[in-house]
Amino acid sequence: MSLQVCIMAPDRIFWNEEATELILPTNTGQMGVLKNHTPLITGLDVGVMLVRTGTEWISMALMGGFALVKDNKVTILVNEAVLGSSINPEEAEVEYQSAKEILEKANGRKEKIEANLAFKRARARFQVNSVKM
Repeated sequence: MSLQVCIMAPDRIFWNEEATELILPTNTGQMGVLKNHTPLITGLDVGVMLVRTGTEWISMALMGGFALVKDNKVTILVNEAVLGSSINPEEAEVEYQSAKEILEKANGRKEKIEANLAFKRARARFQVNSVKM
């Protein structure tokens, strides 16, 4: 038996498939999930999620949310999700470098918070294509 994984964004069910293994970007670091994992709820950070289906790895950029693991079912609620295969690597790199520069120049608390979030989102989109499994 494998894991049943359902990723839901506010506007749709993003992904609903079986998987052998997951690597989630939690708020405390990366976390692996295999079948018969202990039940848990965890917050998800903006970052790269990896899903193994058989021998193939699929990468996705998640933009924060929550994950519930219970009875070999993983329900993931996210603000936004993007498949790595749908991201143009050149555009993602340009966006990442631009967001990095904006973050470095940010002044004031509000501007720094907004720039940091934009940087994390751009970094996730950039990193999702550089993950090689």
